Amino acid sequence: MVGPEPGTPAEAEAPAEAPVEPEAQAQAGTEPPAGSEVQVEPKARAGAVARARRAWRGWRGRRPFWGGVLVLFGGAEILFTLRAPLPIVLHIGIQGLAGYLVPAVMVLCGLLILFNPAQRLFYSILAVLASLGSWLTSNLGGFLLGMLFGVIGSCLAFGWLPDQPPRRRWLRRDRTGRKAADPAGV
Repeated sequence: MVGPEPGTPAEAEAPAEAPVEPEAQAQAGTEPPAGSEVQVEPKARAGAVARARRAWRGWRGRRPFWGGVLVLFGGAEILFTLRAPLPIVLHIGIQGLAGYLVPAVMVLCGLLILFNPAQRLFYSILAVLASLGSWLTSNLGGFLLGMLFGVIGSCLAFGWLPDQPPRRRWLRRDRTGRKAADPAGV
């Protein structure tokens, strides 16, 4: 059934139907129409979850995700290992302030690697310098763990290349257990 096109006089003359709440229909003793169900069907929910998962994978695949996350975790770990309160650090001087500034730069670089992947080379170089600088300024780089996270993450971000074809996860095996030939010929 085709209705009048929007903006035509026939649409203006058509009576407008007010939406009826399901509770009001239940009190009136009428059944709601088939298309106006309030509950979401499990298939629709599964479809929404699948779309969200595909969107997340697409977003994650267009940026150096694991490199940015490791730099972010490295900077956060170094920040959490610092125990002195900020007024004491400011009283000690610039060396104490650098203990907070270097991991904050690492966290900022991790976020910028994630949300601005076009400038990943600059941010990853800055992150590796901050990670190595944390050895001197922040409890041996967060007891080595934060520094290692920062260095590994910035190396991953530096080496990431955009617009690469997706890799195959599993090699197919034929029935004899040998690896099958790659159909792409690579």
